[in-house]
Amino acid sequence: MEENTKSLNFLEHIIEDDLANGLSKDKLRFRFPPEPNGYLHIGHTKAIGISFGLGERYNAPVNLRFDDTNPAKEEQEYVDAIKRDIEWLGYKWAEERYSSDYFQELYDWAVILIKENKAYVDSQSSEAMAEQKGTPTQPGVDGPFRNRTVEENLDLFTRMKNGEFKDGEHILRAKIDMQHVNMLMRDPIMYRVLHKHHHRTANEWCVYPMYDWTHGESDYIEQISHSLCSLEFKPHRELYDWFKEQVYPHTKHKYKMLPKQREFARLNLSYTIMSKRKLLKLVEENIVNGWDDPRMPTISGLRRRGYTPNAIKNFVEKAGVAKRDNIIDVALLEFCVREDLNKSASRVMAVLDPLKVVITNYPEDKEEWLEAENNQEDDSAGFRKVPFTREIYIEKNDFKEEASSKFFRLKLGGEVRLKNAYIIKAENVIKDANGNITEVHCTYSEDTEKRVKGTLHWVSIKHAVKVEVREYDRLFMDETPDSHEEKSYMDFINPNSLKMIEAFVEPSLTDAKIGDQFQFQRLGYFNVDKDSTASKLVFNKTVGLRDSWEKIKPKPQQQNNTPKNNNPQQGAKAINTINKLGKKYANLPEEKQQKIRAEILELAKEVTYEELEPLFGTAAKKVGTRIAATLILSVKLQEGLERNDVVKSFIEKALEDKNELLVKEATLLS
Repeated sequence: MEENTKSLNFLEHIIEDDLANGLSKDKLRFRFPPEPNGYLHIGHTKAIGISFGLGERYNAPVNLRFDDTNPAKEEQEYVDAIKRDIEWLGYKWAEERYSSDYFQELYDWAVILIKENKAYVDSQSSEAMAEQKGTPTQPGVDGPFRNRTVEENLDLFTRMKNGEFKDGEHILRAKIDMQHVNMLMRDPIMYRVLHKHHHRTANEWCVYPMYDWTHGESDYIEQISHSLCSLEFKPHRELYDWFKEQVYPHTKHKYKMLPKQREFARLNLSYTIMSKRKLLKLVEENIVNGWDDPRMPTISGLRRRGYTPNAIKNFVEKAGVAKRDNIIDVALLEFCVREDLNKSASRVMAVLDPLKVVITNYPEDKEEWLEAENNQEDDSAGFRKVPFTREIYIEKNDFKEEASSKFFRLKLGGEVRLKNAYIIKAENVIKDANGNITEVHCTYSEDTEKRVKGTLHWVSIKHAVKVEVREYDRLFMDETPDSHEEKSYMDFINPNSLKMIEAFVEPSLTDAKIGDQFQFQRLGYFNVDKDSTASKLVFNKTVGLRDSWEKIKPKPQQQNNTPKNNNPQQGAKAINTINKLGKKYANLPEEKQQKIRAEILELAKEVTYEELEPLFGTAAKKVGTRIAATLILSVKLQEGLERNDVVKSFIEKALEDKNELLVKEATLLS
């Protein structure tokens, strides 16, 4: 048991602690709750893997629930695609649920909150409400409709439901605290008027619940034990709990357990964007050919490109479950794909850029069918026959008239081995009027035991099958395309992300079916695209045999990890000392401030990110502590800490502060 505990991630530790503290194992229930407003992408595979993985580990049910609260952006197409993707990954859900299943119950609960004076109808413009809400450093103010009577609110809400008002004319807000330090708690919207056709409830409703109200209550209705979500929802946890706690006294006889929300770092991938809204723009503007374009990071795009469920699962496992955001190098995903396909993909020969080779001492009418191994990694894969004739194709870049001793491919006077066949020697070349080599004339030797350094793939011209190969490169040329304030992610589109090639393959591929996967020897992994027809095969390049970007990409950023603190007590002591120094910092004379500043910067080297992050939520009035947090952050950024959303938000708030000292330190980080 102790050995297993050491290997648990932090979410599993939470569950184990809950079980140890009395939660019955049969009460464990998880869910994956996508919004059907787009296709799932590689980032979602982490959330899918966590929820369904925990279900498998604890033999607990996992619901697939569609949080379908916005009919303006949701479609049945997305529902179907999400189900297809999860099934392809190999997961099975216990129940298929929809938040729209609970619209009536959610409405009834909203009425309860109105009757208890915990919700009210606001009739202001969105601009007026935004102005009243304040900022992270300035409290909000009560609006003119906050003190409407219960009777008036009930009447208006009923009429909203009955369709008497236009879109945006009224909203229902929770009545919490307009001065709350957490802006999400400043009277959040619960319902808005929206006259839109819903993909499941048709035109039955014209008021729709907001996500924050719906999501937690849906978890509660389904009796989810652990509501696991990505890190950006951490500030929402307080509101998640508040909504449940208001309803619980009225419903505890029916729904006995309150779900627990916990957050994990989302999966961010280099050279990729993870926003469904931004991915939709790529589709709408025809930058790509649909959601399943093989350049897209969507699961359907990865599937079409030839990625395997096993490779994606291995990638998610290697990326790990963390408490803070980081960026994973896309090379890790590609490594996992290569590793998986290396075991399963049949080896075949294909030539993408053909150069004709004539073997002059091989009989013109002779034809041999030579034996070739299908996959040396799989003993059960067997062998196939490949035809050999006098005229073959090799890759154009596999030949040079003159080359150094380090060029181990074909050159004039040099010898190479043809895969599964003979050794050939280049004797002379034929050129066109422009001096381009059109043919290489060779002789062959039947002495296949001779030692030569180079081995080339090839195809018999007589038997070659002409196919279309789609060679994909990364869709974006920047490692973090949507992180630039001065530029749009669209500015980093790679204009050469797709190259269409007329290629030639060995005849064994004639009967290849859509989805079949192969290693084109010496070239990479390819699969048969759905655009293939009986008369024309189309192959997608899944991934090369090695990372072609390794030599040209910029030095990779460190992941959002700080150097390990081997002495936790020392780190704890440092953060405690910094807290004490920071409390009086703003009130000290300048000379003393400089001395304390230097001391904090030195101590910051012993502080971990986990110790720093709680300081980001320090109240506005504790400006000294916030300055200290800014100083620690400056050291962590120098050590390679990634600027995740939490870090960016803290810096932005500091820049907006009234205290000049804090703004000065924050400016150094911006």
